[in-house]
Amino acid sequence: MEYRPIVIKGLKQNNLKNVSLEIPKNKIVVFTGVSGSGKSSIVFDTIAAESQRQMNETYTAWVRGRLPKYERPQVEYIDNLNPSVVIDQSRLGGNARSTVGTISDMYASLRLLFSRIGTPQIGPASYFSFNNPNGMCKTCAGIGKVLDLDIHKLIDEDKTYEEGIFKLPAFGPDKYYWKLYRRPDLFDVNKKWSELSEEEQNILLYGSRTRDGERIDKRIEGVYNQFKRLCLMKSPEEQNDNTLKKINQYMEEKICPDCMGKRLNPVTLSCKINGFTIVDMCEMEFARLREVLSEITDPRAVSIIETLTASLDRMIDIGLPYLSMNRESATLSGGEAQRLKLVRYMGSSLTGMIYIFDEPSTGMHPRDVHRMSRLLKSLRDKGNTVLVVEHDKDIISIADEVIDVGPLAGKNGGQILFQGSYEALLLSGTLTGNAMKEVIPLKEQPRKPTGFLPVRGANLHNLKNVDVDIPLGVLTVVTGVAGSGKSSLIRDVFAKQYEDKVVLVDQSAVTATGRSTACTYLGFFDEIRKVFAKASGKDASLFSFNSKGACPECKGRGMITTELVFMEPVTTVCECCGGKRYNEEALSCRYRGKNIVDVLDMSVEDAAEFFAENGKIKKYLNALLETGLPYLSLGQPLSTLSGGERQRVKLAKELGSKGNIYVLDEPTTGLHASDIKNIMHLLETIIQRGNTVLVIEHNTDVMKMADYLIDIGPDGGTHGGEVVFTGTPKEMYENGETITAKYLRKN
Repeated sequence: MEYRPIVIKGLKQNNLKNVSLEIPKNKIVVFTGVSGSGKSSIVFDTIAAESQRQMNETYTAWVRGRLPKYERPQVEYIDNLNPSVVIDQSRLGGNARSTVGTISDMYASLRLLFSRIGTPQIGPASYFSFNNPNGMCKTCAGIGKVLDLDIHKLIDEDKTYEEGIFKLPAFGPDKYYWKLYRRPDLFDVNKKWSELSEEEQNILLYGSRTRDGERIDKRIEGVYNQFKRLCLMKSPEEQNDNTLKKINQYMEEKICPDCMGKRLNPVTLSCKINGFTIVDMCEMEFARLREVLSEITDPRAVSIIETLTASLDRMIDIGLPYLSMNRESATLSGGEAQRLKLVRYMGSSLTGMIYIFDEPSTGMHPRDVHRMSRLLKSLRDKGNTVLVVEHDKDIISIADEVIDVGPLAGKNGGQILFQGSYEALLLSGTLTGNAMKEVIPLKEQPRKPTGFLPVRGANLHNLKNVDVDIPLGVLTVVTGVAGSGKSSLIRDVFAKQYEDKVVLVDQSAVTATGRSTACTYLGFFDEIRKVFAKASGKDASLFSFNSKGACPECKGRGMITTELVFMEPVTTVCECCGGKRYNEEALSCRYRGKNIVDVLDMSVEDAAEFFAENGKIKKYLNALLETGLPYLSLGQPLSTLSGGERQRVKLAKELGSKGNIYVLDEPTTGLHASDIKNIMHLLETIIQRGNTVLVIEHNTDVMKMADYLIDIGPDGGTHGGEVVFTGTPKEMYENGETITAKYLRKN
């Protein structure tokens, strides 16, 4: 049966230059090209957005009001679209109550299983939920952790009461509370805290001679008790941001003393199946949980076990056998989150869909990429169209059709360079085709470490009493399959042990505010505003959308949010400024023919040319160019960047310093094969300036260019957590017997 292709004509979205193309249906179509070339503009901003916009139009006005809004793409003609499903790398949201079990719905099935056959019977499935008052631990309200006051942060142990022992402003000398608690009859006010007896310290902290004793005076509640009552017992809504910031510096998160982190109350935990509580099963890795469930023979549980086993099989097939149900969703990497989302669709019986993936190989060891390839093929073979934006050679090679976008990024991209088979791409002469053919050699003369920093007895998560020496003055790549313990060892143990020396450059969100951009984060927006102030003779604050220059209607947000009583709030572009954020006075001022919005709309590459004479601004723009972000616009909110882009912006901020240890987490995420050499050259430059670089990475080309390799394994989860190799890339290639060594020799 012949399927009519998706037809696109006259596409001018973002940097696309009047693109027309036909995309075949029921095939795996991979879009390639450098970062910023226009791949995402075709796949996400056009095909996905228009498909979902038209789907939403089929619903009633009431339903449409509760659905996300999609703008019509800038295209003359688009036809033969199917309903689409986007499976991207955005982190899974959710609060402290959101776990892999709750997101995947497996926990709901497990709760039903325990309510059906668990002994003793305690009630319906809701009694096994840590979000339900009948199931949750009363002390921590089902979170498993409690916030407590860290006494050590609150007290200056070298001061006397007269000098002001407590760091809280309200307890400063001669303040009201200071006078209230000043009781020379009960403790020595001229002794340092460290010299006071335990009884005297308890009087100050708890208002009694022992922690839980009877109060010595009704007026003296105890600083600890009072602080907890006034600050911790209030809901966040009752406190402003400044208060919360002040409180947080004195707080520490502890495992709940009653449930010991299990979230559930003793009655719920008394119910067992084959000797296991529901928490025991939630803490098991999926591969182990599947074995335990297979041993349950009760006929009442057959259908529930089948449902759970099918879900676990999909988790294992997709390369997540090391996860457990109680893993908090916020701790998952972008790649893990994407695979978890994919699990939802693997059991779907829908066909004729368009499945859209954003770099599905991210976070996957070469060993596991074939699993993703198999899944993409199975989605296609069920009668779906699979569109993939990807840089990984192994995924590109399974494509039925490759569409290469370029030639470069931003204004230098936006054209279709090639469309055809993978074999034809290799002969196309494009940047992508040439990069796919290139074989990176092993580093012949690696640097010698200038010293080592020891890590001893690391036991966090799945680490098994690990001893390892981290080399200094060289480029070290830390490898191993997903879940082997790389991040636990380097980010959670090493980086914290040597936090005064380590600069962590990861892919986490840069900032909490939606107003932050690359130029505000790096700090050169002040210089741009000074340039406009000098040219116009006006105050520099006029050129800030957070200050005098803000549009009076939207207050510099560019958007107006309308609260609807029974519906979700609706966000629309501000009609007053058209989304520009600035008022008329600010927009009327120009520097070299451009107003402030024109400049913020410029790409880094164009801005570097525009500000070529300004050394201060050019320095920051060059750093962004060095880190592979020529296409980024100066005013683009950092909240819209991918994890890889965020990491490169952070790296740009750190360039130029000396004597640091840089820890990077998969810096090749989102990078075209031709750009990997550029980022590696940049890391080499950082080392030449007297720094150390540690990279957590799966890319074999990066391993080949390292000075030193540390391989964690041998596998993931409970089968990992050991150092299985240390040495040079050449030594691993010749003598390594690990999973990573096998794939290093293959590539």
